[in-house]
Amino acid sequence: MLKIYNTSSRKKENFKPRTKNKVNIFVCGPTVYDYPHIGHARTYIAFDMIVKYLKQKGYNVFYLQNITDVDNKIIIRAKEERTFWKNLARKFEREYLKDMRKLNINSVNKYARATAHIKEIINQVKRLLKNGFAYRIKDGIYYDISKFKDYGKLSGRTVLQAEDAVSRIDEAEEKRNKGDFCLWKKSKPGEPNWKSPWFSGRPGWHIEDTAITEKYFGFQYDIHGGARDLIFPHHEAEIAQMEAISGKSPMVKYWLHSGFLTVKGEKMAKSLGNFITIKDFLKENSPRLLRLFVIKTHYRSPIDYSEKEIEQVKNQLERIDEFVEKFTTYPPDFACERTRWRAGNLQLTTEKRTVKSLILQTKKEFEKAMEDDFNTPKAIASIFELISQGNSLMNKNVLSQTEAKNILEFLKKIDRFFNFIFWKKPKEKISENILKLVEEREKYRKQKNWEKADEVRKEINKIGYKIEDTKKGPKIKPVSID
Repeated sequence: MLKIYNTSSRKKENFKPRTKNKVNIFVCGPTVYDYPHIGHARTYIAFDMIVKYLKQKGYNVFYLQNITDVDNKIIIRAKEERTFWKNLARKFEREYLKDMRKLNINSVNKYARATAHIKEIINQVKRLLKNGFAYRIKDGIYYDISKFKDYGKLSGRTVLQAEDAVSRIDEAEEKRNKGDFCLWKKSKPGEPNWKSPWFSGRPGWHIEDTAITEKYFGFQYDIHGGARDLIFPHHEAEIAQMEAISGKSPMVKYWLHSGFLTVKGEKMAKSLGNFITIKDFLKENSPRLLRLFVIKTHYRSPIDYSEKEIEQVKNQLERIDEFVEKFTTYPPDFACERTRWRAGNLQLTTEKRTVKSLILQTKKEFEKAMEDDFNTPKAIASIFELISQGNSLMNKNVLSQTEAKNILEFLKKIDRFFNFIFWKKPKEKISENILKLVEEREKYRKQKNWEKADEVRKEINKIGYKIEDTKKGPKIKPVSID
């Protein structure tokens, strides 16, 4: 039976969804004010793998992720670039989704923007005020953490320890408690704003998540995930909000948190300036390399990034590729059977038993590892043991084509959630806007208006695509994909 480590109980628990075979999972998404870095990839690859594994086990999984598209960081960056905040948010949202597609992170059922759920956010703030958990001051509506007796139960912090917490846009002199956080912020002139019963404003950081999950899941659901730095104050605030509104506990049955991706022991973060964007990483490396780099470490453990480690992963991928290629082109059954016949019936029986035992043993070890809180290091170790043993049997010419095929089928099955063994480039969906520009360019080319055709080509290049003219017509390719 699958056991998962629950941050809330601080122990491994048997996984039993609230509703049989149905799993609702929410993972905190990005704040879209810059290009996502490989620290983000660390979290989203891990949860993509977890969700795909649950689906393969037969669970009906709905994976929800939010997009924070209004935030202080977005407003500041937009001012710096002298652009409209929404344009900046949409630009980096597109970049995020593009990077997710390149990494084969395609298990998310719904991406929910904060700005598309203003009505739900205001509704939650109203109920928190009505229930006595929130109060109004001149610059916003704030949550009073002293009113929620269970505040700190996820992180193990007390209300007094929360005084040291620093949250986004939550500094205000009139706050009752230093750890109180903003639910609805009064907008300054020129800032994004929406009408509310109190004043024109915008949502606080924590409230968007509970408003979104209530809409799609109700007050209680199965799994909430995110990076471990979100445990406090973000996830603590979510619990305080939702349980104060509903009166039901727990809001989430299982809390899962991924470890940091560090550089020389320091968390990778934009604020520290030690980050590598996914976009830049993929200019030099394959997406499957990043997937294996992440998945080979347990999702709760930190990963320290180094060029040495990346080289090691490249070597591991080469070993996998060589194995798959050899087994895919392995000679037909009769060649091996002839070798076996010469060796004698006793050896044939022993070898058949050895191959069957090898596959069964690998499956057993692999499943045991994955059922133990998604222990991918042990699971991957069993794959490399299979590769080693399989190569040995092949070199002895005692492996049949059917047996080689069975081994490949096993690898294909597990790669449905690992996605680094049999890699296929994700198909890039071409927008209607680009297709119209391509048609326009073709029209100019037929008219031999080369100047206009070249202008359209340059416009397509600016969007991030290139055109290759072939005998069968123009081919469109993303510029950043080899």
